[in-house]
Amino acid sequence: MAKIVFIGAGSFGFTRTLVRDILTFPLLRDSTISLMDIDEERLEFIKKAVEKIIEIGKYPAKLEVTMDRRKALKNADAVICTILAGGVKIWRYDVEIPKKYGVDFCVGDTRGIAGIFRALRTIPIMLDICKDIEQLCPDAIFLNYTNPMSMLCRAMQKQFPNLKITGLCHSVQGTAEMLASWIEAKIEQIEYVCAGINHQAWFIEFKKDGKDAYPLIKKAILENEKIYKEEIVRNEMFLALGYYVTESSGHNSEYNWWFRKRQDLIEKYCLPGTGWNPGEYAYILKEYLKREDIWKDEIKKYLQQPVNLERGHEYASYIINAYLGGEPYVFNGNVPNLNIIPNLPYGACVEVPVLVNRRGLNYIHVGPLPPQCAALNNINIAVEEMAVEGALTGNPEMVYYAACYDPLTASVLSLREIKQLVSEMFEKNKNYLPQFKNIKF
Repeated sequence: MAKIVFIGAGSFGFTRTLVRDILTFPLLRDSTISLMDIDEERLEFIKKAVEKIIEIGKYPAKLEVTMDRRKALKNADAVICTILAGGVKIWRYDVEIPKKYGVDFCVGDTRGIAGIFRALRTIPIMLDICKDIEQLCPDAIFLNYTNPMSMLCRAMQKQFPNLKITGLCHSVQGTAEMLASWIEAKIEQIEYVCAGINHQAWFIEFKKDGKDAYPLIKKAILENEKIYKEEIVRNEMFLALGYYVTESSGHNSEYNWWFRKRQDLIEKYCLPGTGWNPGEYAYILKEYLKREDIWKDEIKKYLQQPVNLERGHEYASYIINAYLGGEPYVFNGNVPNLNIIPNLPYGACVEVPVLVNRRGLNYIHVGPLPPQCAALNNINIAVEEMAVEGALTGNPEMVYYAACYDPLTASVLSLREIKQLVSEMFEKNKNYLPQFKNIKF
């Protein structure tokens, strides 16, 4: 009987979806599901949802609910993390303060000055979780869904190299399915190799029925205005760079110099009403703030509706099943670059194909990326490496250096303006940054 732990179980959408998926595997249907969160009210809601899934599926699973992380982790076989450090009340300033300086974020949870400060707040908590895992369940596989993915995984993997840690994101399989639909193919007809860094991995191969499908994708983008506008930023990047990148246009518009440095460019490329995440200012923050008022009503509504027990396409359940003895599984995970991609820095967190089986996480060698793809990855990795070093050492200067080289921040601000912005961000976040004894630099 497996024990599967959810840290941050109050992330209702993720938890109920992943529990549903996990219990569809014969090997896992009698698992002990341990739900842990620091929010008692959210924990009570997710408890009811999981009880409903177990009851309707007639699963012999057991359920534990606790606010004690160490109790949850004791003897765990798998750990899934979906936490949000500080909540929306502090995250909002990651987006709102840079806007005062002209740095315009759509999401602000992954990269840039916003992603850096989210990482600074979250890394100490993630390291504490790893310490508990090392003591209480050292053989467990640790699956992280929390952003900023690359920086969190880099910090954990650097400090705890012997733990089985990987980060998961649905942008790879989601993008593959989107591209397949554009060329009127079923996903079963598609083969691909995708590698790079989280939210900026590249489909270095994308084939339909064994043949290169990129000409079909390019034709669809150029000839169908609806498809072009659906992912306008990513489509522009593809037409320029020759390879398609993962994650939405809204996210990707924040990771480079090309789309958000002037208002006219924002109006041209970050269009409201196009795609699920078009790039408009504070798009995700606005969604989160709406949920603050309605999340309880949405959960109550879910609890009254029929439950679909069909397995989804998130990686986590397949990974846990494979690690605990089921069918081996290949997925794209965030792991240390042990020469997997030679033209990206050794040890940096990369998103690459991984084979999971009873032995654990087996990284698949990719080889060098096309130089134009590696160039953009490398500048973002450099920023992340400095930010992580700052977080681990409590050195505010390293955080400033990271901000100086962030593509979006640097395309808008001077060095002195960046210093002023970083100082203000430190001041607003100081109560959430125990690793920094001094925030002056």
